[in-house]
Amino acid sequence: MPLPTAPSKRAALLSQQDFNVSVRPKAKGSAPKQQSPKLPEVPTEAQQQVTLPTPALQTPEPVAPPAQTPARRRREPASAEQAVARPKRRAGGPSKLFVLDTNVLLHDPSCLFRFEEHDVFLPMIVLEELDGHKKGMTEVARNGRQTSRSLDALAEHQGSDIRTGLPLNSTGHTDARGRLFFQTQLLSYELPTSLPQGKADNQILGVVEALRKQHAPRDVVLVSKDINMRVKARALGLSAEDYQNDKTLEDGDLLYSGAYALPTDFWNTHGSTVESWQQGAHTFYRVTGPVVPQLLINQFVYFEAPGEPSLYAKVTEIRGKTAVFRTLKDYTHLKNAVWGISTRNREQNFAVNLLMDPEVDFVTLTGTAGTGKTLLALASGLTQVLDERRYTEIIVTRATVSVGEDIGFLPGTEEEKMGPWMGALDDNLEVLGKTDTAAGEWGRAATSELIRSRIKIKSMNFMRGRTFLNKYVIIDEAQNLTPKQMKTLITRAGPGTKIICMGNIAQIDTPYLTEGSSGLTYAVDKFKGWQHSGHITLARGERSRLADFASEVL
Repeated sequence: MPLPTAPSKRAALLSQQDFNVSVRPKAKGSAPKQQSPKLPEVPTEAQQQVTLPTPALQTPEPVAPPAQTPARRRREPASAEQAVARPKRRAGGPSKLFVLDTNVLLHDPSCLFRFEEHDVFLPMIVLEELDGHKKGMTEVARNGRQTSRSLDALAEHQGSDIRTGLPLNSTGHTDARGRLFFQTQLLSYELPTSLPQGKADNQILGVVEALRKQHAPRDVVLVSKDINMRVKARALGLSAEDYQNDKTLEDGDLLYSGAYALPTDFWNTHGSTVESWQQGAHTFYRVTGPVVPQLLINQFVYFEAPGEPSLYAKVTEIRGKTAVFRTLKDYTHLKNAVWGISTRNREQNFAVNLLMDPEVDFVTLTGTAGTGKTLLALASGLTQVLDERRYTEIIVTRATVSVGEDIGFLPGTEEEKMGPWMGALDDNLEVLGKTDTAAGEWGRAATSELIRSRIKIKSMNFMRGRTFLNKYVIIDEAQNLTPKQMKTLITRAGPGTKIICMGNIAQIDTPYLTEGSSGLTYAVDKFKGWQHSGHITLARGERSRLADFASEVL
């Protein structure tokens, strides 16, 4: 259709007749066919912005340009969204299905909420076994009842559907972003005929095999504390893992030692910025340099180099890139002997400085047999109870885990029942009773009677609910305690009480406990760096040359 006649003068208006002729064909809908070849040439950025929000309302001609423009705009943010959203989907979406064995639930009742974004599956035979372990007053029975309560709370939560999975974060555990599934139907599986079909472990393996086929290619993993169970699962081609969440450390060698050896060039690199001053019997050093970020409060530092004076100090303050060292009291000298006992090596001196410090409320001592853990703790306790009157009495307890077969029930009172377990205490008291050589036979007998009147032997079974006021508490063989038992004992401390935990993490007798999951390891790791706690690993044995050699070669 031809365009209207152009006006004869500039800025002149079209006549009413020309205006009507040019507008009416557009209103009737005949214009699009004539203008369609021109539209791809004319559109500007302003026109594209206007037509983008309503592409469905445009006439057939302008459909092509808007269709290309949103395509370009969608591709650009798509790459940005993928870069941001894909990691979130990997972290937030469940990527594995963990099938739990019964022993995991009995070992840690809160294990259901430890798998982050992954899903958890419980076979029906696991619930049957869980029901069989809920009776009694043992730790296993208590854990079984706690697990049942957790399952009941998840199942009765409003809006939960057991067929589609129970959200694990519905009871307040925000870290658990997966779902809990129960076996609600019979699963078909085939196991080798050499495996007894009625055994509970084999039924769990069958469930894992059925789930692996049903949810392929998704990872289905069996989690069990039973080593033989994991070996059988791997022999059948199934994925199996140990329960790792209870382990504080992967390797016992990574345990915090409590002491730090300053580098040989320490004074060359830090000497120009060191400030020192004297306060009482101690010398203080303020140090700034690259060594400070590696230090913790109440950590011992030492400098030993041939031809140079040695330094033994404790970190008392850390502020930013500055640390303050305080020199130690030398308990290796006879004039500073504690209940007639003087330390024989560097680590023992560090330990006694912790044991005798009234500002340190919690002390952990680790080391091999014969390093002097019990002797130093008892000597320091007797000095502070009988001489300094800092504490009213010494309370000694330990985990009653047998090395061999149990000898049966023991007669007598609580202290008499604990007597056979306290052989180490009696041996060390005998050593401490002979330190006063000038007292004579009668004097030593009276001292021994006084000492035993201030030492109370308590069983761990009756600790819950107690509060110790101004007591010196010794927990021996603490490596056999679970983290939950360790928490129960430490929280008994009242005002003025000091707790000493001792043990050798290489001698663990409790089933399902390892060096990484022991309560002693747990306490050392959690308390490091706190200003009122300290730890030291005793390195050298002082019992005898026979014991030292046996510790190395056997």
